[in-house]
Amino acid sequence: MTECVGVSRWIDDTFKISVTLKGIDGALEAAGGAALVFVRPATLSHLARWATQHELSQDPHDFVARHLLRYGTHLASGSTTFAAVYLLSHGLAKLVLVVALLQDRDWAYPGMISLLGAFIVYQCYRLADRFTLGLTVLTAFDALVVWLTWREWRARKLRAQSRPDP
Repeated sequence: MTECVGVSRWIDDTFKISVTLKGIDGALEAAGGAALVFVRPATLSHLARWATQHELSQDPHDFVARHLLRYGTHLASGSTTFAAVYLLSHGLAKLVLVVALLQDRDWAYPGMISLLGAFIVYQCYRLADRFTLGLTVLTAFDALVVWLTWREWRARKLRAQSRPDP
C-alpha cells in the first residue's frame, strides 16, 4: 500500500531527519530556557560581552558578535522570565512530540501538525512586522515538517486500513 500513497524511502528518511532536527532544536531551546532560569541576567550580559569582545575589536561590524551582544544586553534588561518560560515550554513540547513521533504514537502526528501550525502563524505575524531571513527559513522548514508529518500520518492510516482484521 506504500506505493499507492507514493511515500518513497527518500521522503520517509527526510521525515525522520527533519523530525530529529526539530528534536535537537527543542532540546537546545529547553536547555537555553533552563539556563535562563538559573543564570542571573547580569551574568548573561557579562558572558555576551566577554564572548564578543575579541571579535568586535577586530571587526566592529561582525554580524554574529553584534547580535549576540545585543541579545545578551536585552536579556539583562528584564525579559529573562518570559524568555525562560517561552523557551522551556516550546522546547519541551517539541521534545515530547518528536519522541512520540519517532515511537510512532498516533496522537503525535496531529499534535506536531498543530504545534508547528501555531508556530507558523505566529512567525508569519512576526514576518509581516519585520522581515528577517532567519525567521523566513525557520518558517519554511516548519512548513516542510508539517507537510512531511501530514504525509507520514496519512500513509500510516492507509497502511493500517489495508491490513486484514485479526
